[in-house]
Amino acid sequence: MRLILVRHPQPIVAPGICYGSSDLPADAHALEQTLLALASLPADAPVYSSPLQRCAALARRLPCAALRFDERLAEMHFGAWEMQAWDAIPRAEIDAWAADLVHYRPGGGETVLEVATRVAAFHTALQRQPHTEALMICHAGTIRLLMACHAGLAPAAAALRAASKPHSIAYGETIILDS
Repeated sequence: MRLILVRHPQPIVAPGICYGSSDLPADAHALEQTLLALASLPADAPVYSSPLQRCAALARRLPCAALRFDERLAEMHFGAWEMQAWDAIPRAEIDAWAADLVHYRPGGGETVLEVATRVAAFHTALQRQPHTEALMICHAGTIRLLMACHAGLAPAAAALRAASKPHSIAYGETIILDS
């Protein structure tokens, strides 16, 4: 199955803020720019979207065969770190996460392994669908995990791959994965 992965438009949030699963709206101009960039995508493919509004606003405006919101596509929950400036998070907590990227609970939220497990469950369920292609509107973390799942990695290996280096997925970027 061909997967078309689209990162949400830039959300309305100050630079340097940890916002993971916080439900932030997309910037209106960024939303329009992303829609223009996606004009050539197939309109007959089903669309799966994170329910967070920065994704949902885009998904609702795309022509598609079917639209489904799925909690498993949401970004990682950073617990008490949500909506905090990265610079305000105690260095010892950041270091503890860096020492155990897969199992540490940033801010008491989700581990990367928990996120990888839910994304892998979504990917497995998606592969059972009769589609030849599907579009996902989601988040950089989710996209990195979907890419690892599509490459055949188990959740623990996907979590380690996704967490081990910074991402370079731009807001509104499209990544196509062919089987």
